[in-house]
Amino acid sequence: MAELETDYLIIGAGAVGLAFADTLLDEDPDCHITIVDKHAKPGGHWNDAYSFVTLHQPSATYGVNSMELCTNRVDQHGHNAGMYPLAKHAEILAYYERLMSDRLIPSGRVEYFPLTEYVAKEGEDHKIKGILSGKEQSVTVRRKLVDGTYFQTSVPSTHKPGYEIADGTPFTIPGDLPSLWKDADNLPEHFVILGAGKTAMDTAVWLLEAGVAADRIGWVRPRDSWMFNRKFLQPAEHHLDRLVDFQRRQMRAAAASQTGDEMFAKLGEEGLMLRIDPDTKPEMFHFAVISEGEVEMLRGIKNVYRQGRVERIEPGKMHFADEVVDVPEGTLFIDCTASAVPFDARYNQRPFFDGDTITLQLAQSPFVPYSASLAAFIEANFDTDDEKNALVPPAPLTDTPSTYPAAFLSNLRSTGILSGNEKTSAFNARSRLHPTGPAVAKMMAENSPKLAAVADIGKVVQECMPGIMELGMKAFAEHNGAPPRGS
Repeated sequence: MAELETDYLIIGAGAVGLAFADTLLDEDPDCHITIVDKHAKPGGHWNDAYSFVTLHQPSATYGVNSMELCTNRVDQHGHNAGMYPLAKHAEILAYYERLMSDRLIPSGRVEYFPLTEYVAKEGEDHKIKGILSGKEQSVTVRRKLVDGTYFQTSVPSTHKPGYEIADGTPFTIPGDLPSLWKDADNLPEHFVILGAGKTAMDTAVWLLEAGVAADRIGWVRPRDSWMFNRKFLQPAEHHLDRLVDFQRRQMRAAAASQTGDEMFAKLGEEGLMLRIDPDTKPEMFHFAVISEGEVEMLRGIKNVYRQGRVERIEPGKMHFADEVVDVPEGTLFIDCTASAVPFDARYNQRPFFDGDTITLQLAQSPFVPYSASLAAFIEANFDTDDEKNALVPPAPLTDTPSTYPAAFLSNLRSTGILSGNEKTSAFNARSRLHPTGPAVAKMMAENSPKLAAVADIGKVVQECMPGIMELGMKAFAEHNGAPPRGS
């Protein structure tokens, strides 16, 4: 006989698993949930993140449905001034601890096993193992195993660099930078950031705000990136007109473009998409969101290396495939090359619902907590795998401007599917994690004049959809046939 019994065994107490558990708790009041996670505290990869990380989209639609993440206010200073808050690392961890200790466990229907890994299914039962104790326990799962680890989120502290590091090379990760003050007599004169993604951008901004002069920073940037302009992605309750205008302009740009690169160029000209170097064509897009102020700061770094990916670093030198580059002696190399989502997870999709297993993926890109919460709602309110999967075909997490139209088309299709179903439409209207649902529902109830912003959106969809579909299908073909690419 198994030592534990539960209805749903959730692997992972991160943003995905907890959003699912939070919604399931309300939608199925009779179920029992068991959550296992390798970390000592809830929050998943946020436990491993660097201390100065923040959300890069407003906190209004992050976390779980039942709890607000940040106070509804406008930041008054810094590069996010005039916009709604971005939860900081400590706030996010405190939020998930509060969720676990004040809501999930006190419900009496949730058991949480930290520092515990899922081992495997053996016969009719599942095995979990305490990481420190080594103790194994068997679990009878009456309904479903829920995989909340599909994204395999990678951060610098858990990532193994893909290049050689010679002995004696000054080397660190972003999370260790705030501790440099402890050795104040041996501070580096120069820094080189390795990587071109959002972690590298965060690190560069942190160094600049800490007082490091831009000419003391080098940046290995094999590919530049497009980023969403944060001012257009503010909470719908306050800026529905901007969100709708952003969507409207994306549709028109897609319909008028032959390639994703052309679409992004049009959006860049309108300021909806941002890039650091206006003279370099971005070849990467990872759904990052950034402010105009941050971009202006990053443009101050002129020592940019575009020789490709680093193959080896040693004191005072970087080795690329075809070139060795000298850097000042004592330069501190900072590894920012971790890909937040490994490429296997970008390309190897599977059904959300498959017999006794639920694999939490994206219903809409890049809305991770919303997608998990929606999956829990669908699990509790629909009967068969066929009808459940028809509501949530997995959305692609694309990597480049040329493949982004596939994600854009997928999101439009998802919106149509979910709004056409009475149950999921009602869920979106009350889901805190949905980017516009509750705001639109509230405005409709109040007959608000702000609804004028969405008056023509259906007409725009109808006009643009043929061009969007043509561009999106080209992008799908490229995304599905493309080999994984690095960052």
